[in-house]
Amino acid sequence: MDFPAIDPVKTGDNITKLRKAAGLSVHDVQAAFGFNSPQAIYKWISGKSLPSLDNFIILSRLLHTSIEDILVID
Repeated sequence: MDFPAIDPVKTGDNITKLRKAAGLSVHDVQAAFGFNSPQAIYKWISGKSLPSLDNFIILSRLLHTSIEDILVID
């Protein structure tokens, strides 16, 4: 039985698309999260990692969309 899986690379591409549509830079997102560096954001958009659930909630609010619209499921 196959279960759905999150595609981290396509999800990262989606985060980039939604971020640009919202008129936000990577540094704007970094500042909204209060991160000292943009490294985590770059890991998300490259697909090397995914935000935690808490950060997905914040990201969805920041991008004015739902978590389901951010995630790309295979």
